[in-house]
Amino acid sequence: MGFLPHIELATALVLIPLIGALGVLSWPDEPDGKGRISGGIALAVAVVEVGVWILTLKRFDFSAPQTIQLGQHHVWFKDLGVSYDVGFTAFGLWLVGLTAVVLTAAIAYAFWTGRTRANAYYALMLVLLGAIVGVFVAQDLLLFYAFFEAMLIPLYVLVGVWGGAGRLRATLKFVLYTMAGSLLMLVSILVFGIHNGSFSMYGPSLGATLPDHSTSSTLLFLGFMFAFAIKAPLVPFHGWLPDAYRESSPEVAAVLSGVVSKAAAYGFLYIAIHLFPGPADDLRTPILVLASIGLVYGSLLAFRAPDFRGVVAYSSLAQMGLITIGVFAQSGLGWSGATLQMVNHGLISAALFLLAGCVERRTGTGELSQLGGMARGRPVLATLTLTAGMIALAVPLSSSFAGEFLILAGVLNRGWGYSVVGAVAIVLAAMYVLRLISAVLHRDVGPAVKEDARDLGAWELGVVAALLGCLLALSVWPAAISEHTFGHDVVTDQPFSLITETPPTSAAP
Repeated sequence: MGFLPHIELATALVLIPLIGALGVLSWPDEPDGKGRISGGIALAVAVVEVGVWILTLKRFDFSAPQTIQLGQHHVWFKDLGVSYDVGFTAFGLWLVGLTAVVLTAAIAYAFWTGRTRANAYYALMLVLLGAIVGVFVAQDLLLFYAFFEAMLIPLYVLVGVWGGAGRLRATLKFVLYTMAGSLLMLVSILVFGIHNGSFSMYGPSLGATLPDHSTSSTLLFLGFMFAFAIKAPLVPFHGWLPDAYRESSPEVAAVLSGVVSKAAAYGFLYIAIHLFPGPADDLRTPILVLASIGLVYGSLLAFRAPDFRGVVAYSSLAQMGLITIGVFAQSGLGWSGATLQMVNHGLISAALFLLAGCVERRTGTGELSQLGGMARGRPVLATLTLTAGMIALAVPLSSSFAGEFLILAGVLNRGWGYSVVGAVAIVLAAMYVLRLISAVLHRDVGPAVKEDARDLGAWELGVVAALLGCLLALSVWPAAISEHTFGHDVVTDQPFSLITETPPTSAAP
């Protein structure tokens, strides 16, 4: 790292898991093949990542949440205006925390469950952690693209090698969909950077050579939107979702739903709307309509899904529609609610996918018709599933209720119909969550549920309870995120900018 005069926290949070991945990969294979030592190293690295994020949280100045802080700026290619430029706004900071917590829980689950070829598996999980953090701290479009693509490489391998029987088909769909979106985004980035003479995501000259409401600006906006809509995913770009979520291991599905989809929502706001406010305003209505359709459609699919993972997967599709509504409400209330809901949903979906994995390990299936009666003699499983379910259906006083309420209030000025759709979707969420709880925990004991199937162990309790503990803490104080992200009064809902100041002057090459 000789090209950097010193390492700031944004760089450290990217480097820690990448260095850890090299250490895990170089560790000798263990004779028993269980990978306990390499898994322990990976888990320790992930815990350190959480600790460094907490330090970052303490050092971040929330009186200026839109100022890029604790980062580094170093010119790579002066003629092209390409820089190694990283740092935090409060928006990215919360999503980095979500990433660190969910990946730590995922690695812990894999560690205690056991994975074949453990060294490679844990190394890929750590690379994935570093790449996703890079997406949220990058302040240069080409650097953002590099991290965005790097994030996909370990996902391809984790799904394609360690997935279920249909993993090859799932991986192929995932690759084809994401490559199509990534190529369009790359073209948009190159055209934007060449027009502006810089790939920076901030600055007073941003977009100066590209008229805001021009056809060119709109096409570039759509190039970004297409890539992010696939990754979210939004209807009708969700064709890869069912297979990928069902065929991956539970912890990889938790990362896909809980974190990777948030990289797309982050891109909607921090890139598409921030860099192209004119096209975002012009196309707001069709995007809101599409997101509303996805919200209802995903909820109906979740209600009809025949298996545990299918319910969680399609509910994620619905929730990403709701988050997109909050983002494109383009109001303070909507943005604050969308940010809070990104964190809420990331934690909820991760917890539910890990619980699905716990159920599958005990019964050999996730089919709801084969399950039932698992609450009998298994109080820990029942308590955690009920708690996750109640937060997911946004009962009053939960953090999900606060996030959804802010989103619906924020979009009200764009049309009362969007708020009505959101309210209907909350009712649908109650239907599919209660159906899931009933099918797994209650009814008659299903044929796949053996009488000797044990309750959750201490390690399973610890992993899932940690995620639910974060949700309960946010339920007590949702304003920790909603009022500490964009630096405005969400009640008055005044307009504001996403970035108010530029980072320090570039370092010399």
